[in-house]
Amino acid sequence: MENSNQTTVNRFILLGLTNIPYVQAPCVVMFLIIYIITLSANLLLILMVKINPQLHTPMYFFLSNLSIIDIFLSSTIVPKTMVITLSQDKSISLLDCAAQMFFSLAFGATECIILAVMAYDRYAAINKPLHYNSIVNRNFCISMAAGSWLISFINAAIHVYLTFQLPFCRSHHVNHFFCEIPPFFQLSCRDTYLNKVKVYISAGIIGACSFILTLVSYIHIISTILNIHSIAGRHKAFSTCASHLTVVSLYYGTTLFMYLRPHSAYSPKSDKTVSIIYTAVTPMLNPIIYSIRNKHVKNTIRKKMNELMP
Repeated sequence: MENSNQTTVNRFILLGLTNIPYVQAPCVVMFLIIYIITLSANLLLILMVKINPQLHTPMYFFLSNLSIIDIFLSSTIVPKTMVITLSQDKSISLLDCAAQMFFSLAFGATECIILAVMAYDRYAAINKPLHYNSIVNRNFCISMAAGSWLISFINAAIHVYLTFQLPFCRSHHVNHFFCEIPPFFQLSCRDTYLNKVKVYISAGIIGACSFILTLVSYIHIISTILNIHSIAGRHKAFSTCASHLTVVSLYYGTTLFMYLRPHSAYSPKSDKTVSIIYTAVTPMLNPIIYSIRNKHVKNTIRKKMNELMP
């Protein structure tokens, strides 16, 4: 019976952001603005890093990776969300749903690991400045970036496969605005305990380990900064980490809440809010946070704007 029910499922219904008609249009407008800013800000940051030789450093290499991830993550979710919110047909095919789940998981996990690598980069720059170039060299950067993408895509493929092996007999209506793992557990008539355990293990290995690496790096960084006697020296050292620390706090706070909380705490309304933050808002804020606090990026943007103006 389970196999029969499972094989007949070829489409799901995404209930979307809201079912209140007069709220739908403002939500779409908000998402459209966020999406345009996300694309513009991240593409601008990538371009500034590309054209300014001063920004050809490991930190900006990883920052460019982060911008690419944010563009893809936002593009995987936001356009489809806007279409479904305004459309009468809120269905999504099994293949499209699996693809959306796969890419959102893959890009989300990659961002998690890249943020941890960036924390280590800041640790090496502040705590081991004399050996920085030998530690964080070109091979290290390429290996870390490639490894982050590879691990995340393999992890995503495993979870998508396991999720869609479940029989969805209770309902085909997904109380979410995109295909994410937790709401699908509510649709299955099979015990999903093992699936949840695997999600916790995966989130623990990738999310928690990345968070611990970031936390340990910043404990050493803060300890070093506090030992700097010059106030100007402290400010300079801290300013190189402030942007990254802000982004890390925002990203880890939302993703760890989503994937490492008890199942009893599941709430569709709170889940949608949290998901909006890390799939739409965070990709928009990341390049803005880094640009505002970075004089090299601001100077490059200012210089290019002056060249373009008559």
